[in-house]
Amino acid sequence: MGKVFLVGAGPGDPELLTVKAVRTLAAADVVLHDALVTREILELVPPKAHIIDVGKRCGQKLLTQEEINSYLIHAAAHNSVVVRLKSGDPLVFGRAGEEIEALKNAGVDFEIVSGITSALAAAAAARISLTDRRLASQILFTTAHRKGGAVELDWVSAIGPTTTVAVYMPGGTCAELAEALAAGGLDPRTPCVIVSAAAQESQRIHWINIAGLRSFRGIAAPAMLIIGWVAHPEAKIISEHICNELQVRIADEQRIPS
Repeated sequence: MGKVFLVGAGPGDPELLTVKAVRTLAAADVVLHDALVTREILELVPPKAHIIDVGKRCGQKLLTQEEINSYLIHAAAHNSVVVRLKSGDPLVFGRAGEEIEALKNAGVDFEIVSGITSALAAAAAARISLTDRRLASQILFTTAHRKGGAVELDWVSAIGPTTTVAVYMPGGTCAELAEALAAGGLDPRTPCVIVSAAAQESQRIHWINIAGLRSFRGIAAPAMLIIGWVAHPEAKIISEHICNELQVRIADEQRIPS
């Protein structure tokens, strides 16, 4: 019985792979990869290895998750090194939980090799800090989609003005997101940044706010939406503005009526 490696391919730039990921790919006998794994990264796989695309395109899966699980187990029974190559980090919205459970139940040895998740790559591309202490006290990693493709925004009630929200795979949900965020009490001026294809040659960055999300179109996949006051190119100015507004509001609340 061989060993399965759940490897994070990061955002797509091969220079952002970990040393361990590169070494594991070089030793691979079989590689099962997601659709978003770039050609440049697949070129690191040795010619002797069998490469299998198990990704999803336009909502259509080449293989079901159950079939992928079975293939991993079968491949491990006949090969020394089997790589399940996932975009970003395997443990963040990557269905790794189901594959880990299947491997455990089958008695297959496995290891997880972390990768750079999309939220971090998008923040780096936009040159913003997700945890700028002047503006944010927490981060929420979430998605607008759930199993089966349903749109669920139950997390909106958990965020506040000092929360940075990283929305994976926003797709065509921007209008719904904007409505839900506004209904949840967030200032419609709250900045947002949408990064498409972070760390790749086709990278695009769109600066916007919650109000503008209502009519925003044209997000090219893969995309990441970051919401919060950190999502502004001039964090220092924004911080000073918020502090001034807060001081004025406190002064108004403490003013004794004449």
